[in-house]
Amino acid sequence: MAVYTNVSDDDVTALLTRYDIGEVTALKGIAEGVENSNYLLRTTTGTFILTLYEKRVDPDDLPFFLGLMDHLSAKGIICPTPVHDRSGQALTRLCRRPAAITSFLDGMGVTKIKPVHCRKLGEALATLHEAAADFRLTRRNTLNPDGWGDLFEKCRARADEVQTGLAAEIDAGLDRLVRAWPDDLPRGVIHADLFPDNVFFMPGPTLSGLIDFYFACNDLLAYDIAICLNAWCFEQDGAFNITKSQQLIAGYRSVRPLDTAELTALPLLAAGASLRFLLTRLYDWLNTPQDALVTPKDPHEYLSKLRFHCKARHCRDYGVM
Repeated sequence: MAVYTNVSDDDVTALLTRYDIGEVTALKGIAEGVENSNYLLRTTTGTFILTLYEKRVDPDDLPFFLGLMDHLSAKGIICPTPVHDRSGQALTRLCRRPAAITSFLDGMGVTKIKPVHCRKLGEALATLHEAAADFRLTRRNTLNPDGWGDLFEKCRARADEVQTGLAAEIDAGLDRLVRAWPDDLPRGVIHADLFPDNVFFMPGPTLSGLIDFYFACNDLLAYDIAICLNAWCFEQDGAFNITKSQQLIAGYRSVRPLDTAELTALPLLAAGASLRFLLTRLYDWLNTPQDALVTPKDPHEYLSKLRFHCKARHCRDYGVM
C-alpha cells in the first residue's frame, strides 16, 4: 500500500476548517501510486483526493503542478482540479508534509487496451498540449538526456546484477541517444507519465479524465507521444502492436499536426523514452529495500522495448504512412 504518511481523523478535521467543502465523513488510503500518499476523502459536499507530497517530490515544483491543473481545467481538460482554501491557496501542509486537495474523477484505467483506447488517448494528449501552450509557469525536465546519464552513474556498478552485459548495453545506447537527441523540435508542456493507470475511461469507451501530473514539465511535445507509445502499444508478451501505435498517432494528428521533423525523430524519441524508464526502474530495483511499501517494477520490460526502438528506422515502423 503506497501510503507513506498516516493521517488521523483529527488531522483532516482540522485541515477542513480552512476550506468550504463541508465536514469529513470518510478517509481511506489509496494503494495505487508510488511517489505520494493519496487518500480518498469524502465530505458532506462530495468526494475529493487528499495528497501528501513525499520526499521524492521537490516542494518548489508544486506551484507548477497545481497551477497546471488549474490552467488545464479552465481550458476544458478533464483533470483533477485543486481545491483552494478560503485564502485562495491550493497548497497547504499536513502532518509535516506539503499537501493539496483535488477534485475526484469518475472512471478507471483500462487493463485490456484496445486500438480505440489508443485513438482516444492520442486525441486527449494533443488537446492537452494545445491547452497548455499559454501556461506561464515552466519546469525543466529533470529526467532529460542529461538526467539519464546522472541516473545511470548511480546504477552502473551494479547493473550487471540484473542482467549480464546490461551496463555496457545501456552505456552504448545512452551515448548514441544523447549525441543524436534533437533540440529543434516543437516544445511545450508535456505530461511525461501518461501510462494507462493515469488515463480514466468510462464504458463506451469514453475518456473521462487524465490524472497524476507530477512529472509534467517543459520538453519536446513529440517526446510525450514516444512515452505513450512505450506505455500503450506493447502487448504482455513484449510484441509491439502497430495497430495501436497507428491509432494513437492518428488520434494525436487529428488535433495537432506533426511536422516532418517530429515524425522523422519518432524512433529516436521512443528509444529515449524507453531508456528513461529502464533507468528509473533499474535504480529502484537496485535501491528499494525489501520491506518497502512499494514493490519495484522489473526493468527488463523496458530493456526489451529499448531494443525494439533501436532497430526501428522510420516512422512507418509505428504505423505512420
